[in-house]
Amino acid sequence: MSQSSRSDLPLPTGLKEREASGLEVRHISFKHIIVALLLSVLCFLIFCFISLHGYIAWVLSNPTVAPLYSNPKLSKNLDYEDVSFPAADGSRMMQGWYIPAEGSDKTIVFSHGYGANREETWIPMYDLAHYAHRLNFNVLMFDYGFAAQSSKEVATGGKKEAQQLLGAIQLAKQHGSQEIIVWGFSMGAGTALQAALLSDDIDGMILDSTFLLEPDTMYHNIRQHLDLPRHPSLEIIELLLPVLNGTSLRQIPYQEVKSSDYPFPILFIHGTEDEKAPYPIAEKLAENQTNPLSGVWIVEGSHHELIFREHPKEYLRLVSTFLSQIGQ
Repeated sequence: MSQSSRSDLPLPTGLKEREASGLEVRHISFKHIIVALLLSVLCFLIFCFISLHGYIAWVLSNPTVAPLYSNPKLSKNLDYEDVSFPAADGSRMMQGWYIPAEGSDKTIVFSHGYGANREETWIPMYDLAHYAHRLNFNVLMFDYGFAAQSSKEVATGGKKEAQQLLGAIQLAKQHGSQEIIVWGFSMGAGTALQAALLSDDIDGMILDSTFLLEPDTMYHNIRQHLDLPRHPSLEIIELLLPVLNGTSLRQIPYQEVKSSDYPFPILFIHGTEDEKAPYPIAEKLAENQTNPLSGVWIVEGSHHELIFREHPKEYLRLVSTFLSQIGQ
């Protein structure tokens, strides 16, 4: 029989079955590999997505703050004292400057914003401190814990900072102040509103570019840099924040702040081009106030914490009128 004839012979039944079985095994193995690869890619993408939110939460908790570069004497020829005082809850010691006004029993406590220290150069804070001193106010400038030169701590959106501000208010009282005004900026303004829920020692507040850490404003800020979905981004960050800074959004009384009618006058100042804290927040807060001296100045075209730079004369005139009315 020729070789070609032998090749045409049918394969034994057992050999056919083994060959078919081998093809099936290879097919199943290939499917397993594809599924494993797809699952690996999916897990990697989920890991990257969560890691991105972890990074956002970490940045929120750990702002980069420049060191102090000057002092009231060098900047504005104002005599001052270096002061140390405890936070109201005794959690840490605070550092600051006290600028006395001769014979005055009125003090303005500056409450700086996130990512800044007591100098807050872009406002600029020294100019406002000098102006307050000319109006015969003592001035207290201090660093929140996240801005401290030593023993720096995480930013908590007002949870710890409110206690630190209350400590500053206690220091002003110890220096004989009978009238205490808190002048806050950005998160420092939001912190002032939180502190005022716990204190009867505040006689008035000036709040510039109020930022209150809550889901809406947090997501608004995230969207300035990354086009992330609102859900589940907010839920992931809310889960990660307590891990990274020990503070949950539920521990920040933003709902109470947003619905409170404070017993003292508040001047809200906000710009329509504020990319960090939308101005309707200030409008809503102002609507809740029934004190006849309270008011709101919404500045068309102005930006976050830059209103004094952009409209200095109007800014100081409004502040001066507000402060003089409180003292009457």
